[in-house]
Amino acid sequence: QVQLVESGGGLVQPGGSLRLSCAASGSIFSIGTMGWYRQTPGNERALVAAITRGDSTTYADSVKGRFTISRDNAKGTVYLQMNSLKPEDTAVYYCKAVNRWTAANYWGQGTQVTVSS
Repeated sequence: QVQLVESGGGLVQPGGSLRLSCAASGSIFSIGTMGWYRQTPGNERALVAAITRGDSTTYADSVKGRFTISRDNAKGTVYLQMNSLKPEDTAVYYCKAVNRWTAANYWGQGTQVTVSS
């Protein structure tokens, strides 16, 4: 089993930056791809960015050039550096990890990001 805890959310002005962190505990050796998703009221959770164990990355078109995902496999941690934030980035951000053998998904509890002046 893997447990995920996100941190780093908060209130930021448009154009500002935030760095989200997600720390895994438990069977971190079983973790394959990790990613960040976000969800707003009334909408489904959507992929923001994902990164494989080999550091291949994928980004939603809406965040390309502004957000950067990275990870530390030894620590079981994934990060999301968010720059040039816009009001439309406001959402609850969730961390997800995928078991590289069973494909089971693990989710964090979410962290609120609010971009507003």
